[in-house]
Amino acid sequence: MKWLYYFLFLIVIFISCKEEEEIEPFYMPHLMEIPNGFPEIDVPQDNEFTKARWDLGKRLFFDEAMSLDSSISCASCHNPLLSFSDDVPFSLGVEDRLGTRNSPSLANVAYQPYLTREGGVPTLEMQILVPIQEHNEFDFNIVLIIDRLKNDPTYVEMAQNAYNREIDAFVITRAIACFERSLLSGYSAYDQYQNYNKSSALSDSAIKGMELFFSEQTHCSKCHSDFNFTNYAFENNGLYEVYADDGRFKLTGEESDRALFKVPSLRNIELTAPYMHDGSLNTLEEVIDHYQSGGKNHPHKNDLIQPLNLSHSEKNDLIEFLKSLTDETFINNPLFTK
Repeated sequence: MKWLYYFLFLIVIFISCKEEEEIEPFYMPHLMEIPNGFPEIDVPQDNEFTKARWDLGKRLFFDEAMSLDSSISCASCHNPLLSFSDDVPFSLGVEDRLGTRNSPSLANVAYQPYLTREGGVPTLEMQILVPIQEHNEFDFNIVLIIDRLKNDPTYVEMAQNAYNREIDAFVITRAIACFERSLLSGYSAYDQYQNYNKSSALSDSAIKGMELFFSEQTHCSKCHSDFNFTNYAFENNGLYEVYADDGRFKLTGEESDRALFKVPSLRNIELTAPYMHDGSLNTLEEVIDHYQSGGKNHPHKNDLIQPLNLSHSEKNDLIEFLKSLTDETFINNPLFTK
């Protein structure tokens, strides 16, 4: 009988442990920990990751002193709780000036081969200068930022610790880029199901939606492909017949690039509404309805944009899958909050 009681006791302990394992939150990754299924990050030789550089970059990212009137920071338009995006069509810059494009998420920005929606900036280090000089954003000058920060003893010390030099344009751009490269998001329910062998991570509806997403019926994965759910190509998805924003044409001047925009990542898409380059679609339902319709006629519309013929339940399944790309571990990581 003693052996029977002992055996029953072990069973109870095993079941309790298993229940705890199933409800245990997914672990919080360390800085620069590459998620399963992700490639290594190509880091510039002059800006390899160190904690001192990351600390300085984070401080700069959240510092309103980067803007002309010290009213906004990088985080003003790239909110950590929104996967480092914003919840309005156009973010406000200094003096409440309205921006011209919807703020994209910075999740996994380390893997972007080029930045901005027309792809005109090749590195994160160079991208930092764009919002600084934009009239509707920081409306400032990197030289004047340097003069301002040189008066802060903390910044002077942090620059020496991070790059062994006084604070200058090299230090500012590289430190912020170092911080942004650490914004790795690869622990969503989808990732747990696909890359961490957690079969219970996705609901039946989300699994059906995943099958639709990768099917020839929708062609979603033709553009939103690979680990980051984007092929980084420039496409027109038939949002309008006539566009107020010329897209990639602004960069190249090539008529074939008019109204083409870089395909965005779908990671954390549930959190980054409103959608499209101009924030004109407010919900995932509206996004699916747009593709369900086949889009507007435009000479540069991608040929894959055709009516989807989805049933009501299929639309719901597809939305459930898109929601499974939300990475709660990422947005709740205390490392990325001010």
